[in-house]
Amino acid sequence: MQSSEVCKCKSKPKDPAVEPDAIPVHDAPSIAKTIIHTTKAPQAVGPYSQAVVFDNTVYVSGCLGLNKDTMKLVEGGAVAEIRQALISLGHILGEAGSSYANVLKTSVFVEDIGDFAAVNDVYKEFFTKDCPARACIQVAKLPLGAKVEVDAIAGIAKK
Repeated sequence: MQSSEVCKCKSKPKDPAVEPDAIPVHDAPSIAKTIIHTTKAPQAVGPYSQAVVFDNTVYVSGCLGLNKDTMKLVEGGAVAEIRQALISLGHILGEAGSSYANVLKTSVFVEDIGDFAAVNDVYKEFFTKDCPARACIQVAKLPLGAKVEVDAIAGIAKK
């Protein structure tokens, strides 16, 4: 995805052959979910939400190392990008009523697995105790030319 547009989930597809209204929908009841949005983190660069809460779980979309004000990747490669992505992740978790301490699972996507050790060094600054389950996967390409992306699933403490 090479766009920095804000989510337009309700817009019609550009391909006239694809008509969502023509797709049969079962009469299943809707689930109670809450869309999370904070201006403290970069806006979505595609048709998705920063995070979604269902029950006491928050599902955070992939975070890139974007400066929230410029919507450009921070300079400094994978190390700077993972740090910024994890800072943004923290803001999104906070908006959802969660925190790094409540993260259950993360996925870290790296353009170069050679950055694994350096990414881990930064990751340990944010997850200092009882680390979440995690996958780290080398991928061919990430949105906007990023070197790193991270997503998360976290719990929300009952009040």
